[in-house]
Amino acid sequence: MSILIVDDEGNLRRMLRALLESEGFDVAEAADGASALEKVREAAPEAILLDLVFPGESGLDLLPRLLERVPGTPVVMMSGEASLGDAVEATHRGAFHFLEKPLTPESVLLTLRAALEVGRARDLSRALQEEMGPGTRLVGRSAKMEAIRETIRKVGPSQARVLISGESGTGKELAAAAIHALSDRKGCPFVRVNSAAIPRDLVESEMFGHEKGAFTGATERRRGRFELAHRGTLFLDEVADLGGEAQAKLLRTLETGRIQRVGGQHSVEVDVRVLAATNVDLRAAVSDGRFREDLLFRLEVVPITMPPLRERPEDLPELVEHGLNRLRARQGIPAPRITEGALGALRRYGWPGNVRELFNLLERAAILHPGEEVDATLVLSLLPQARGSARADPGYRDDDARSLRTRLDDYEAALIEGALRASEGNVAEAARKLRTDRGNLYRRMSRLELEP
Repeated sequence: MSILIVDDEGNLRRMLRALLESEGFDVAEAADGASALEKVREAAPEAILLDLVFPGESGLDLLPRLLERVPGTPVVMMSGEASLGDAVEATHRGAFHFLEKPLTPESVLLTLRAALEVGRARDLSRALQEEMGPGTRLVGRSAKMEAIRETIRKVGPSQARVLISGESGTGKELAAAAIHALSDRKGCPFVRVNSAAIPRDLVESEMFGHEKGAFTGATERRRGRFELAHRGTLFLDEVADLGGEAQAKLLRTLETGRIQRVGGQHSVEVDVRVLAATNVDLRAAVSDGRFREDLLFRLEVVPITMPPLRERPEDLPELVEHGLNRLRARQGIPAPRITEGALGALRRYGWPGNVRELFNLLERAAILHPGEEVDATLVLSLLPQARGSARADPGYRDDDARSLRTRLDDYEAALIEGALRASEGNVAEAARKLRTDRGNLYRRMSRLELEP
């Protein structure tokens, strides 16, 4: 963790450097504003200690210039001549905190660690927004999606906990983010915990934090996700993967509004709205003894179930357009053109990976066929069960989740698309190649939503 000290007093800079380096920080120094701006240009620090008064320059004037170079970086102001007005003005200009000189090691370390934890929470929120991508939103105008939007509109402004269920890739995280955005906490952190991605022996430390020396490798006190989400929203993804001890500790936190760091003796009050998500049946998990029933009752004040993509095929055109727009914005490559026939093939597929699988397919098409036309045959070749020998051998396969009707439709669509391509769109010629009459071919094309 890197700290920049900006102060014209050399002795103070040396004292602070010695203190911070003894705590494991990387330290850079600057004696004036010009040097400070050059330092942040070379490498962005994770926090800045900034004096209020310099010869010929005010730290209050330097503060916005520093924040323009490194936006979001917490800046702690220092001064032995400060008034209350100075402290208020520094806060208005973006300072995290104000320390009065003479400084004490305890006040410096506590303030810096608090500043770094707040910065970490902002980074988590920013990373989540970047991961979700520009313009990410709940897409689709089907009746099921409209019902979910209506529920989110009602529950968002409340403080109620929400349990969001659904298969992987259905948009549970987007629903949680939408709830946060409609709440009075929207200006505060939205912090995510993916319970399935954290080793079980580290879940409690990640969620509730730990004290220095609590376990091997705990070289300093660390705040957990609950503290980072203070006054904001904590999104517990894959909550069913929490172990028994973590479930018990989570239940106590929800009941009391207080957390206790691993290895700590005292509890800490937190103001956090909890949203949880799961892709398993939690009531079945309760019956099996894998999940606490009292915790389920605490989490499921308002339930929301995200529908799988196969249950809302009418949303596919809008989802495809949205996915292609994301690709253009994020990767800057020409997105392919999707034909009506391709859309028909997409509708007939079962989408076990839901919207996430759809976006992966669109990205694969954009990379392999930038700016080209994607028809049903190409879509089928990009689908998982269609790669390799699937089109050459349309027989039974254990790993094929499609129904018999869907498999037959896909195979027929691929044959017709191939014949049309070979005939350069001439339906009569394609009918001759397929040894059928033109009227029959038109009827089949209409049923399969294919275009010549």
